[in-house]
Amino acid sequence: MARKALKLASWTGMALAASGVYLYSNNYLDPNDFGAVRVGRAVATVHLRSARRLCELCCANRGTFIKVGQHLGALDYLLPEEYTSTLKVLHSQAPQSSMQEVRQVIREDLGKEIQDLFLSFDDTPLGAASLAQVHKAVLRDGRTVAVKVQHPKVQAQSSKDILLMEVLVLAVKQLFPEFEFMWLVDEAKKNLPLELDFLNEGRNAEKVARMLKHFDFLKVPQIYWELSTKRVLLMEFVEGGQVNDRDYMERNRIDVNEISRQLGKMYSEMIFVNGFVHCDPHPGNVLVRKHPDTGKTEIVLLDHGLYQVLTEEFRLDYCHLWQSLIWPNMEKVKWYSQRLGAAELYPLFACMLTARSWDSVNRGISKAPVTCTEDSEIRSSVANYLPQISQLLSHVPRQMLLILKTNDLLRSIEATLGTRASASSFLNMSRCCVRALAEHKKKNASSFLRRTQISFSKALNLWQIDLHELGLRAKGWRLACWVSALLCWLFPIPH
Repeated sequence: MARKALKLASWTGMALAASGVYLYSNNYLDPNDFGAVRVGRAVATVHLRSARRLCELCCANRGTFIKVGQHLGALDYLLPEEYTSTLKVLHSQAPQSSMQEVRQVIREDLGKEIQDLFLSFDDTPLGAASLAQVHKAVLRDGRTVAVKVQHPKVQAQSSKDILLMEVLVLAVKQLFPEFEFMWLVDEAKKNLPLELDFLNEGRNAEKVARMLKHFDFLKVPQIYWELSTKRVLLMEFVEGGQVNDRDYMERNRIDVNEISRQLGKMYSEMIFVNGFVHCDPHPGNVLVRKHPDTGKTEIVLLDHGLYQVLTEEFRLDYCHLWQSLIWPNMEKVKWYSQRLGAAELYPLFACMLTARSWDSVNRGISKAPVTCTEDSEIRSSVANYLPQISQLLSHVPRQMLLILKTNDLLRSIEATLGTRASASSFLNMSRCCVRALAEHKKKNASSFLRRTQISFSKALNLWQIDLHELGLRAKGWRLACWVSALLCWLFPIPH
């Protein structure tokens, strides 16, 4: 045990400390002496070496470390590409438990052997994640199920891992004051106990299924409570392809643009309207399929262990901020960014939220599509702002951290599907913001007349967004654009 702790401390210390070397490089490598290109390569080399060490550390220690590595790998536009591209493999290459360990967990939690519970049980897991793995099985009554089994040592080891991580991050903070990683440890402390309770995951799944039941394209697998515990979760088995698998969609005649629009609608509804957000939409947790009976395209949402519950104040401020970003109002962008903890770093905060340049933010993110050049410039400049990003992440509300992760995972899916240049995702967000703000006003309205006015204004604003989208699709249908502009002047969309 002592040898493992020493090895762990050594590897973690090297991995975290190495991430600070770029600061040294920026301060002491003069482009006039070495050339800007050479300096950039030197810094990129440091990032890549550090990222690989961190990835090795996560794989070696499994459990909590895999989970934290996955979180970092999802922060595309917040961390240098060398880190995110290296750590992304942890989403699909997490270590597996042996069948002996799987049998042990099922025996301890359900009180029976696998052969007594199932007609068949596939030894090879469908997928392995940081905390658990999933096997396909058939129950005695013939139902085909997915069995999620927690890795046996995760529960006991997690608290020790977090404590060690906290000590080491504090040590790195002493060496590199500008780097603040405590937000990551704080998030692990808060979220890991929830993710380790599979009964909580089952409740989340049923809650989001009820909340979004009006979306006929959404499928949330049914939970089988009679054979579920804190470490074993049985659910309906649903087949499909990963949401970033274009080949699968082409073979099954699934429209990638439709999937992208539906995904945007679903998450906008969670964030802006309900304030209950699925925070782990990496491709392994979001499947697509044609319904075997109806042939209708469906999105299958899996892994409901991690949800963010937004306070009403945060949710409404976030609605106002996005409205100000979509229909540009820089004064309100500054005001609501600062309300959400960005202080004077609000331009950086706006760029992090939208993954757009400050110039695009000023012009209006719904008015100009993202280009490959802009995308590349943003990625290449992340390393230059890492101290400011670190400072910002340590000051924004804790709710914002998982929202940022969710945003980046969704953008990554859009980029893979080739739908990121579309403005429809922003317009869907705007629709949800309009509805959420109107409902809040109606709830606090004192008269029937005022509630009627609010409802009329909401309908008009939604119509205006529809016309704006129609004008964008028509590309030159001047009447639609003219009517949209006139409505915008007469009845401005609320920020």
